[in-house]
Amino acid sequence: MQDDIKGMSDMNKRLSREQVCVESTWNLDDLFVSEAAWELEYQAVDEARHTLNAFQGQLSGAAQTLLACLSAVEALRARLMRVASFAHLRNAQDGGNPQYQAAMARVSALQARVDASTAFVDAEILAFPDGVLEQFKAAEPGLADFQRMLKDLLDLRPHRLDAETERVLASLGEVLNAPYMIYSRSKSGDMQFAPFTDAAGTVYENSFNGFESNFETHSDTGVRRSAWASFSAGLKAYKQTYSATFATEVSKNIAMARLRKYRSTEEFLLQPHKIPHTVYNNILDIIQTELAPHMQRYARLRRRVLGLDKLLYCDIKAPLDPDFNPHMSYEDGCKLILDSLAVMGPQYCDFARQTMEQRWVDRADNIGKSSGAFCASPYGVHPYILITWSNTMRNVFTLAHELGHGGHFGLAMQHQRFVNTRPAMPFVEAPSIMNEMLLAQHILGQSQETRMRRSVIMQVLGTYHHNFVTHLLEAELQRQVYALAEGGGSITAAVLNERKGQILAKFWGDTVEIDDGARMTWMRQPHYYMGLYPYTYSVGLVASTAMSLLVQKEGQPAVQRWLEVLKAGGTHTPLELMRMAGIDMHSPQPIHDAVAYVGRLIDELEASFA
Repeated sequence: MQDDIKGMSDMNKRLSREQVCVESTWNLDDLFVSEAAWELEYQAVDEARHTLNAFQGQLSGAAQTLLACLSAVEALRARLMRVASFAHLRNAQDGGNPQYQAAMARVSALQARVDASTAFVDAEILAFPDGVLEQFKAAEPGLADFQRMLKDLLDLRPHRLDAETERVLASLGEVLNAPYMIYSRSKSGDMQFAPFTDAAGTVYENSFNGFESNFETHSDTGVRRSAWASFSAGLKAYKQTYSATFATEVSKNIAMARLRKYRSTEEFLLQPHKIPHTVYNNILDIIQTELAPHMQRYARLRRRVLGLDKLLYCDIKAPLDPDFNPHMSYEDGCKLILDSLAVMGPQYCDFARQTMEQRWVDRADNIGKSSGAFCASPYGVHPYILITWSNTMRNVFTLAHELGHGGHFGLAMQHQRFVNTRPAMPFVEAPSIMNEMLLAQHILGQSQETRMRRSVIMQVLGTYHHNFVTHLLEAELQRQVYALAEGGGSITAAVLNERKGQILAKFWGDTVEIDDGARMTWMRQPHYYMGLYPYTYSVGLVASTAMSLLVQKEGQPAVQRWLEVLKAGGTHTPLELMRMAGIDMHSPQPIHDAVAYVGRLIDELEASFA
């Protein structure tokens, strides 16, 4: 066996970070030109937090003092973001590097110290006598820039604790974030997957990135299912560790919700989202109920076309027309994306081109690299995108998605100061998924050829599957787990496996066999350690579906509204931003419309195989 592994093809070997082509990696010099430069700024930020002591106890004295303090805190946090981004990106490119792990731990500690040093600001503002803040805003026009931040702070007043308790909680930030750190470090640095063999005797290495970017969508059923067995076995070895980590995150949030006197943990976690609870429930309930029949039709079609006696969970992303799978080089993918984004105007396209051409994208595959894809946008710099490129159309859609994040925050940074750059979480995914919709519309508009349209429709359905199924069912698991824990139930690996299996079985009915690997999919995503993040993908997809249809219908007027929304950053709530674009998410109608659109895509896909 060892000789077979040594003799496997280069295509199946995973390289170390040092071995990959530099041109396929990002260049972090625009953040810091060296480790020494980063270290200097790290120390400078740590020192700068002490300058805030001069404001403590003084904020109620004058409007100018309040403005000076808020501006100083903002500047400090912008610098901290840059320091933290450098550490985060290096750790993402190689999570097994001890130096990068240490830097992440140091950044986490620094963030906790900064939080503790700034905790007095919120406490003092909330202690202002009635009317003082309004007087200050009238006297000092500069405070208008902090209007959204101050309103959000005042909304938290019923849930704030005394100043000393808030300072202590802020100083515990590193400890409170430990579940996410443990999960991330274990996933990138410890988890190993056994090699597997196909029917021809070829031996393949397996990894998180390798499975999710290649084997999960492999056209060979034997390769796909063998990779699934290897992947599931690798997950199983960590199920007790990850369930304990998950349970700790849940317990932490329940304790914080009770400490701050929220009626439920959901209410606590939804507070920063600035979205009505009814919208959260509508997203979860309507999509699960109305989408399940469409996805079950898709599953039956998949089983028939693939000629399988049964459809396993690892088969639900298998290509239906594997012979039509155009090789998409990075260069070709970038051109296709730019063509599809032309409707957004020259400024937006120039920004996208710059992102893809100037090594702001890390597309290499190497040992220790973070799985999945993301876009980081440190204020005052530019976006950095992580993806693992495997020459597929799915990669093109993923890159378009991350460019949507980059374009959004790039515009927001140009038009908003740091404090107003980032909107609440339920809007964050809308600009990224919007780019995927524009990409699909562009390709479909260029071709009436059956196989090309079929291929693109499957890519679009992949987007809906990712957000309306994978992430939405994560959100359903969160909803159930928090309710269970608040009622005194224990969160164990057996409980998580059972609940996840039941959720999947209810959604897929009898069309998909839910095996142990499917039940363990709660171990695959970091979103459980990011509050109630998973459902927000569906909010973004509903909004972007509605917006892309408006662009088709109205053309440039709709595009201009969208660009203005992107420039607005976080100056409005998510539903206000959507309303500015012409979408009313207070109504469930956009959700119904988005699910119906999925149904029409599956109709055409079925017809193409008739």
